[in-house]
Amino acid sequence: MNLVNDLLGQLSGAPVQQVSQQLGVDPGTAESAIQAALPMLIGALGQNAQQPQGAEALFGALQNDHQGLDIGSVLGAVLGGGNSSAGLSPQAGMAAAAAPAILGHIFGGKQQAAEQTLGSATGLNSPQTRMLMQILAPIVMAYLAKRFFGGQQAASPTQLQSVLGQEQEQIRQQPGAG
Repeated sequence: MNLVNDLLGQLSGAPVQQVSQQLGVDPGTAESAIQAALPMLIGALGQNAQQPQGAEALFGALQNDHQGLDIGSVLGAVLGGGNSSAGLSPQAGMAAAAAPAILGHIFGGKQQAAEQTLGSATGLNSPQTRMLMQILAPIVMAYLAKRFFGGQQAASPTQLQSVLGQEQEQIRQQPGAG
C-alpha cells in the first residue's frame, strides 16, 4: 500500500469530521480536499528528498522532532491549538505549532502557488487551503516518522529517499495528481 492511501485510511472517519468542522465545510468536501492535499505534500517531500542533503535533512527532522508522535495526538494538537491540558503531549503541541515552518521547508518559495493550486482543485478559499495544509503538514511528518522509526529495522536517509521517490513516481502517474 502506498503512503498516501495508507494515510488517507488513517484519517477517514472522525478525523475527517474534525477537519471539516475546522475548515467550516461539509465532510465530503473536507475528504476531497485531504485527498488532493496529501499527494501534494508527500510528492513535495519526495522531490526534496531527491535533492542533495534533502533526504538527510528530512530524516533528521523526522528523527529529532517527530519520532514518537502518533497521528491522533498531532491532529488533536493541531485542531485544539496545541492545548497540552487536554491530555496531549507537549511534543504534539510543538509539532502542531511548527506547521508553518514545516510547510516552508516542504514548499520553499512555492508555498503560495501550492495553496492556490489546491484551492483551484478543491474549491476551498485561500484561508481554508492554508489551514488545511497547516493541519496536514505535522500529521504527514508524524506519519512518516512512525513509518520509518516505528519498526524493528534501522532506518536511513537512503531508505527515506527511496520510499519517497517511489511514492512521488506513483503520484505522478495518477490522473489529476498535483
